[in-house]
Amino acid sequence: MNIRHIALPLVAALSLTLAACSKEEANGTPGSSTQAAADKSPIAPAQAYDVLAAQGKGFTAGAMMSANTVYVLFDPQCPHCGHLWQSSLALQSKVKFVWLPVAIMNAKSAPQGAAIMTAANPVEAMNAHEQQLLGGQGGMSASASIPDDVMQTIKNNTDMLERLGATSVPFIVAKHQGTGKVVTQNGAMSVEALANFLGMGQ
Repeated sequence: MNIRHIALPLVAALSLTLAACSKEEANGTPGSSTQAAADKSPIAPAQAYDVLAAQGKGFTAGAMMSANTVYVLFDPQCPHCGHLWQSSLALQSKVKFVWLPVAIMNAKSAPQGAAIMTAANPVEAMNAHEQQLLGGQGGMSASASIPDDVMQTIKNNTDMLERLGATSVPFIVAKHQGTGKVVTQNGAMSVEALANFLGMGQ
């Protein structure tokens, strides 16, 4: 499996995207295995929010009682996901983020996603993990032995990423606070860009 980090051209910054992590091929990744019972049908952009709300599983960070939920599909081995996590911290007093781990990058993706999602305090675990990852240390240590139900959750999240037509992470799905319309975005963003994308008027 060949993985490459994509640094998008500067002109892409005008569309809010900074950078994202992508995979060139899915063969052999946990989320790409054929599951007889899995729904492989494409998810239309307008339906993305409702599908993730109903079927996505991960951990919640930010304003737990907020009606404004933002879903982020992320791979723990993607540094651009780490940058988006850092940007989201400034908005967590107003926004509820649900982070859904997927596994498209390498062998560490699923174990780290499982460890973060099942930690006693997933937010603290995510903070520590991203600091290590962005510090060039590869992220947190995690057992390769993953409970079946947790592994299935990561596979399902990865399947949904593919059904959404996303080719890279982080992938964000939200409802614009101003228009109420479902909005989606690939890639990390600055705090200001993320707030504008969500329609927070900052």
